[in-house]
Amino acid sequence: MSITGNAKIAGVIGWPVGHSLSPRLHGYWLDHYGIDGSYIPLAVEPENLADALSALSKLGIVGVNLTVPHKEAAIGLVDKVDDAAARIGAVNTVVVLKDGSLEGRNTDGYGFIASLSSSAALQSVKEKPVVVLGAGGAARSIIVALQDYGVGSIRLTNRTRERADQMREEIGGDIDVVSWDQRAAVLEDAMLLVNTTTLGMGGQPALELDLDSLPTEAIVNDIVYSPLKTDLLAKAAERGNPTVDGVGMLLHQARPGFAAWFGREPEVTDALQAHVLNRSGF
Repeated sequence: MSITGNAKIAGVIGWPVGHSLSPRLHGYWLDHYGIDGSYIPLAVEPENLADALSALSKLGIVGVNLTVPHKEAAIGLVDKVDDAAARIGAVNTVVVLKDGSLEGRNTDGYGFIASLSSSAALQSVKEKPVVVLGAGGAARSIIVALQDYGVGSIRLTNRTRERADQMREEIGGDIDVVSWDQRAAVLEDAMLLVNTTTLGMGGQPALELDLDSLPTEAIVNDIVYSPLKTDLLAKAAERGNPTVDGVGMLLHQARPGFAAWFGREPEVTDALQAHVLNRSGF
């Protein structure tokens, strides 16, 4: 649809930003719901982030998403942050409030839980052990979301143990850090396995992980969506585990921002997924 002078404008800030699927995702919703608005990519170098954020209200922009490398830096550049963003230490969604102030939010954990809830029997992980591979920003948001959901102990393992130890100290709660070479052994009795590393992604080394000790009823999630079906998910499905790919988290994390900016709660559908992934062309 064409936009008018009354259009609401949002976007995504990153450096670089050309890889982002967010314009395709939000553009679909805008067209689907017939909303007078636009969502644009904004390539902003790190040293210009503060100026870019302070200009949002002056330009009449209703909000933005933030992608690498800006998520952590934005914490100190917005006027307020929600609880999730404060605990995670990163902002992926900025909402320009009516008074022009900026509220930073983090919706990655929401997207993760919503994706698993729509794809698997997530209640099976309540008060049960879970295993998280990786200690980057995605792992941090997922761990916070799992703690809020009410899982049991979280077994965290990362190729660089020091980074996992630091994450445990910063987040707190029932997190057990396990050496990377013990990643297969700690799968025993876990009801959820989440891979947040880039291992298994297209162009990256494979994730080497023996699943023999993982219960067959445990959910296996890989946040990678390129390829959509990673070797980890293929191995898990072959042995009977319920599996969840990474595209659901991508789609669901966008919903709260869209609702805040454009006033419409969007739905995640098969048609949306096909559009965002260019008919699963990944």
